[in-house]
Amino acid sequence: MSTDQRRQTGVVRLWRHLRQLTFIASLACAGLPASARAQEVGPITLERFGSFHVGGRMVEISGQPIREYMPTVGGTLNRIDPNGSYMVGAMYAQYMIPSPQRGTAPLMLWHGAYLTGVTYETTPDGREGWEHFFLRRGWATYVTDAVERGRSGWAMVPEIFREPVFLPLQNPWERFRIGDGPGSFARKTTAPGAQFPTDQDSYLNFMRQVVPRFLSTDEDVLAGYAALLERVGPSVVIAHSQGAALAWQLAQRRPELFRAMVLVEPAGTGDMAQAGRLKDIPQVFVYGDNMDPRWSSIRSNVRRFAAAIRETGGQVDEIDLPARGALGNTHMVMMDHNGNVVAKLLQEWLTEHGFWR
Repeated sequence: MSTDQRRQTGVVRLWRHLRQLTFIASLACAGLPASARAQEVGPITLERFGSFHVGGRMVEISGQPIREYMPTVGGTLNRIDPNGSYMVGAMYAQYMIPSPQRGTAPLMLWHGAYLTGVTYETTPDGREGWEHFFLRRGWATYVTDAVERGRSGWAMVPEIFREPVFLPLQNPWERFRIGDGPGSFARKTTAPGAQFPTDQDSYLNFMRQVVPRFLSTDEDVLAGYAALLERVGPSVVIAHSQGAALAWQLAQRRPELFRAMVLVEPAGTGDMAQAGRLKDIPQVFVYGDNMDPRWSSIRSNVRRFAAAIRETGGQVDEIDLPARGALGNTHMVMMDHNGNVVAKLLQEWLTEHGFWR
């Protein structure tokens, strides 16, 4: 069998596999309450919107050979000297300012590993995401692509950034608690009551937004977020997964930049020894359902970190979604069918703490 034939056979098998998952997803959605499926209606009124880049640093490259390449069909041969100065580590932000504004601080929406700001935009199955939800409630939103993701751009590999990590199709299904653990993608099984849209089109749409993650860029990412908050001003930060861990780490360095922190399924913590640096920032964290051993261990670490902050006089709340009646949430809470149910709980918390009028 030729390489092309093997590739075509693999695509056909994948398509059949995801069609079977579509049936499973349809059964799960059939049991959702109407409130979880409903979409808010009506226009969103904006005062203005736009985008910008912040941060970055200059890197000098030398000792590289001259390169020649053909840029386009019918073009001419280009000759480029790759030696010189490069701007790397800049970060992209898109802002939308609603009218009227009701949030008492800007609202940052920071994504997790292997993802971009699309996390908070339209869901993989076409519903309004959390950006829409908070705009409708009068929050000025800032959706970012962290350094080395999306519109923030890359840098030379391996001269500046080290080799990135890529996720195969089955990885998020099994690791983000969409499926019921290792092997669930091949078995075509989902976690009990999973709220993530698992039909073939939606899951492939989700995988279309998955990007490489670099393991050598955390300091650049932290610098980018700091530059963003310095430009916009102290903000309420909603951060997901890896982004939540980075938010804690930055807040320990620069607590004056944070008005409040909403940590969604944190994948890590800050420095336990520096927990007291966070005592003046109101915080809440939230986890979903079907916690496997890996996620249970991570949540235990986060709870210990939260306890350390409380011991210094800080306030850290936890929203236990299953205990609040929100069942089946995956790691991608904001994309789940009941994502707006969770967003309403976060909105209530922000209102109770004086960040919405």
